[in-house]
Amino acid sequence: MTANQHRPEQAATCGLLRAVSVDLGHSVAPEWQDAARAVPRHHFLPERVWLLDGDGYSPCDLRSEPERWYEAAYANAPVVTQVNDGRLPEDEPWPSSSASAPSVVFRMLEELAVEDGMKVLEIGTGTGWNAGLLAHRLGDGQVSSIEVDPEVADSARTHLSTAGRYPEVVCGDGSLGWGIRAPYDRLLATCSVRRVPSAWLRQTRPGGLILTPWDNPWICWGLVRLEVSGGTAEGRFSPHSAFMLMRGQRVDLRIFRDVVRDEHVPVESLSALDPEVVTGEPVAAFAVGMWLADVWRAWQDEPVDGVVRRLWVATTDATSWAAVDVSGNGGFAVYQHGSRRLWDEVEAAHRWWLSNGRPGPARFGLTVAADGSHRVWLDDPGNAWTF
Repeated sequence: MTANQHRPEQAATCGLLRAVSVDLGHSVAPEWQDAARAVPRHHFLPERVWLLDGDGYSPCDLRSEPERWYEAAYANAPVVTQVNDGRLPEDEPWPSSSASAPSVVFRMLEELAVEDGMKVLEIGTGTGWNAGLLAHRLGDGQVSSIEVDPEVADSARTHLSTAGRYPEVVCGDGSLGWGIRAPYDRLLATCSVRRVPSAWLRQTRPGGLILTPWDNPWICWGLVRLEVSGGTAEGRFSPHSAFMLMRGQRVDLRIFRDVVRDEHVPVESLSALDPEVVTGEPVAAFAVGMWLADVWRAWQDEPVDGVVRRLWVATTDATSWAAVDVSGNGGFAVYQHGSRRLWDEVEAAHRWWLSNGRPGPARFGLTVAADGSHRVWLDDPGNAWTF
C-alpha cells in the first residue's frame, strides 16, 4: 500500500488499471502503474462533478452522493468537472472542462514516450491528474503545465498538493506555450486544436515531440504526434481521442444567427449520398473533414413537416451553406447557397475517400512549417494539400 492511498482506494485503482489494460490491449507500463497508485485519481476531482444523465448532464455531489461520486472517480470514463466555462447554466449545461477517460490518459502518456531527465510542457492542466502522473514519473521540477481558466488552475494546484506533487502550474494562454522554461523535450496538449500554434514548435527542442488531440470543423476526433526538426514538425494521426477544443480556437457560429438569411435563394437538387454516412461513421467523417478543412455541420430534428432530420453544412467564414433533408422517401433533397456548392464538395470528398481505400486516421499525416502553414497528407508527405 502506497503512502498516498488507503486500502479501498488502492483496490479501486487496481480495478481501474485492469480496465485500462483491456482498452489498451496490453498491461499499463509498470512506471505508469506506480504513478497511478501514488497519485490517486479521486484527489483530482472537485466535490461536484457532472455526469451523463439521459441526453444531458446532471450534477453529482460528493457529500450527497458519495458512492456515485467515487464510482465515477474510478471508472474508465471521462468525468465533466466544469460546465459553461464555470458560469451557472441558464439552460442545458455543456461541458467546458473534464477529466479524460483514464485509458485515453495512459494511451497518450505511452505515445509521449518520456524518459528520465526529460522536461515536459502540458497545455491544459484541467484537474491536474495528468500533470501529477508526469511529475511522479519525471520529478516535479521537470513538469510545467499551463491552464487558461484561473479557477481551474487554482483547483489543480490544490489537487496536486493534496497528492504530494508540486509541478509548476501557470495560468495563461496555452497557445503561447510557456517560453520561460523552454525548450522542452515533450509538449502534451489535453485540449484539441485545429491548428498547431507556432509557439509550440519554437519551444520544443529539435528531436522533441508534440502530442495533441486534433479537431477539424467537421469532427473532433484524432490524435497527432509530431516530431520537431529544423523549425518544422511532422508526424501521423491516430484515432484515439476526442477532446474539448482549445478556447482560443473556438468559433461561435450559429446557422440561423450567422449563416442563413431570409433573402437567400438556394439552388435545389437531389443527392444519393446519405448524410449519415459522412457524419455518423468517424473514419469517414475524419477523412471528409481533413479534405474539406473549413466546413462545419449541425443537425436539426424535424425542421418541417415530412422531414425527419436536416443536415446543415456551412463554411467557417459563413459565406456558403447547404442543407440536406432526410425524409425516408428515397433520395435526399439538397439546398445550396453561396459561392461554393458545399454538398457537391462533400460528395467529392466522400468519393475521394472511397477511391483511396477508405483510409482511417493512421494513414493521414500533418506537416507544420515554421511560418505556421499546415499541410495534410495521405500515406506520404509528397501526397499533401494545404489545410
